[in-house]
Formats: sequence, structure tokens, C-alpha cells
Amino acid sequence: MLEPFLKWPGGKRWLVHQYGFLFPFRYQRYLEPFLGGGAVFFHLTPRRAILSDTNGDLVNAYQALKEHARTIDRHLSDLQRRHSKKLYYRIRATRPTSMIGQAVRFLYLNRTCFNGIYRVNLRGDFNVPIGTKDLVQYPKNYLQQIADCLRHASIRVVDFEETIDEAVLGDFVFVDPPYTVMHNNNNFVKYNANLFSWTDQLRLASAVKRAVKRGAAIMISNADHCSIQELYGDVGNLYRVDRLSVLAADSLHRRKTTELVITSYDLQLGDHSRGRVHWSSVDWRDHVTDI
Repeated sequence: MLEPFLKWPGGKRWLVHQYGFLFPFRYQRYLEPFLGGGAVFFHLTPRRAILSDTNGDLVNAYQALKEHARTIDRHLSDLQRRHSKKLYYRIRATRPTSMIGQAVRFLYLNRTCFNGIYRVNLRGDFNVPIGTKDLVQYPKNYLQQIADCLRHASIRVVDFEETIDEAVLGDFVFVDPPYTVMHNNNNFVKYNANLFSWTDQLRLASAVKRAVKRGAAIMISNADHCSIQELYGDVGNLYRVDRLSVLAADSLHRRKTTELVITSYDLQLGDHSRGRVHWSSVDWRDHVTDI
């Protein structure tokens, strides 16, 4: 189990820390079509994986770490010594052409920008201001551990449908799309609707259902909304899970919210394999609500 190397909006660290018992215990290959920060991948550390995203800068960072972790670590160590507000904006304005250069810039900005937000303007320029964190370098040997974990993963820039269509019997697919619903009811969802429309949600649901018919095990994390419940009602099990909202800047004002988890498989409780925590058939229902 590894912590993700990225801060990423919508990341699933909370899910793996609180609800690890929802994941299947046994599978032959892991697929993740919305990679993002990769919290679930690094939690499960599968032996074989297909990881994909449509964000080319993100995928390049994964590919570069897989092949050049030590070189990237040296560059970040140098940037740690030189880090300043002036350097941040100078690097933000650059457009490196090499794989390593692009990855170093991406990681530096992710580590030091405001709240780890990834945002580009219409020209494709990263435009997030500097944040308060000034820790650039990772702990010793950490990036090499990330590289070792990625060694047997195929990492691609492709549409989610292409990845899900590869899933067959024996595969586990974790699906974590941007949250949109049929009737967008808050600013966060409205923002994501520009990136991932309801039409995309329908296309995703069709791809998931095809994969389930081929025998793949699917887990979906999505918005807890009636339109999503209706969309996936025939896939398998629907669970409502609690989490703290991270939208408030002040932790004292963060409130509990709910999200939806859908699994095509039944929970396999009481299995200690792969270092999982044991949950009895009684206590897991204190944390998860059937829908």
C-alpha cells in the first residue's frame, strides 16, 4: 500500500482509508479508466494493471516516473532548494518539451500550487496561483517505490470507453468519473458538467454494463443522486457512503456528505487476504447504507 504522489481534486484517499472492505479480494488484472491521483491503484498495488486518463500531462507524469524516477527525484531536490514565489511563476510559464521536463514541471506545480488544483485556460495554460505549501521534494526512495508499483502497469492517454471495453472475466475495474447528474444541483457538479456531460455518463453506463456481461467485476464511485441511482440500478449493489465535504476551506466548517458506490459483485466479508481489515457482517453496515 502506497500513498498517492499527487494531490488531486476528487481523489479517493478517503475511500480507501474508510471503505477498503468494499473492494474485491481476488482478481487477475486491475483497470482504471479515470486515473487521476490513483489512490485506489496505490492502495491495492495490483500485479497487472491498465491505467488511463484523457489528461496527457497527468499520464506523462506517471509514464516518466515509471521510467525515470531517480532523475525526477534529483530535479525536484534541486527545485526544493530554489523554491520561491518567483520561481513558481517562472516555471508555470514554461512549456518543456521532454518527458522528464514535463513531469518535473507538473509535479513541482502540483506540490506547490493552491490546493493541488489542476486547471488550464482555453489556451491550455496552467493558471492556478501559488499555494502555501513549500514542500517540493518527496521522502527518500518514495518515487522509486512508485516506479516499482507502476512497473507492470500499462499507462495510456485514451477515452474511458476504450479501457473499459478491454475488461473481461477475472478483471476488476474501478470507475471514478467526474461527478455530473441529470439535473446539476450545485456548483461543483455544474463545473464538472463542462468536462464530463450527462451524455458521457450515459456512454459510461453502457460501457460498464457491457463489461459486467463479459464477467468483469466493476466498482463505481459517483454522485449520490436519484439519476445516478436509476442509471446503475440494474448493475448490482448500490451503497451510500459518508464522507466529509472538502469544499470548505476551514476544516471546522466541513460537513458530512454522501456519495454513491455501485458494485457488480457482493461484498466478500471476513477475508484477511492482501492485508485487508476484517469487517463482520454486522459492523460494516454501521458505515455503509444499502439503497
